[in-house]
Amino acid sequence: MGVKWLLYWQPNAGTAVNSQILTEVSQCVESINATKGGRWKSSLTYYRPQPKDQSMPLTDCPRDLMGISLQEQPNKYYFIIRSQQIVLEADSMLQMIMEKLQSYRSRALVSFEGFQYHLGDFQLRVGKVVTTQADNLRGIVMEVEYLPVSSTDKSRQILEEFFDMWREIVSKKSLPGHFMHIEANFADYALLDHYTSQHTVVQYAAMMNQLLATVRT
Repeated sequence: MGVKWLLYWQPNAGTAVNSQILTEVSQCVESINATKGGRWKSSLTYYRPQPKDQSMPLTDCPRDLMGISLQEQPNKYYFIIRSQQIVLEADSMLQMIMEKLQSYRSRALVSFEGFQYHLGDFQLRVGKVVTTQADNLRGIVMEVEYLPVSSTDKSRQILEEFFDMWREIVSKKSLPGHFMHIEANFADYALLDHYTSQHTVVQYAAMMNQLLATVRT
């Protein structure tokens, strides 16, 4: 796979994300002659510990466990514990096993869904961030994948150039906000320069942390 940068929409102070902004952003992608492909959807689940032994203190269980499924890896499921800087890849069947064991239960499910676009050496995915409980628009997310290389270091310059170009294109719409790039420290999770899906998972977890912080403020 190539190297992905994850971008998210940062609204201006006093404004909120809405479907019109998402429509305008999608039009920006199409304005640079990107070829529209099929739909895409990934999801993130927040888990709450539910030990069967009630005498077992909850402090012994990670309270910030997240599970992430990526469309491009349908047979895999990823877990991340940000407080302990752990990211793991597992078989997708592990979700069913967790449900049967009932050691953790889902407390919130967030979906990322939209459309894919192809632009030269880039694969773009643009979509909305929604909670399944209310289906409310919580944010806008964009994946920018540079396909020719898998080195995070060697791809940095061209991704930076694409990001600068993209922000300039969006700024011409005079929308109430701008895109931000998730600067995740992959080394904290013992991830190497060779890009993998675990790098993507770390970025999604960091993005959700930023979105939640924005909602609180």
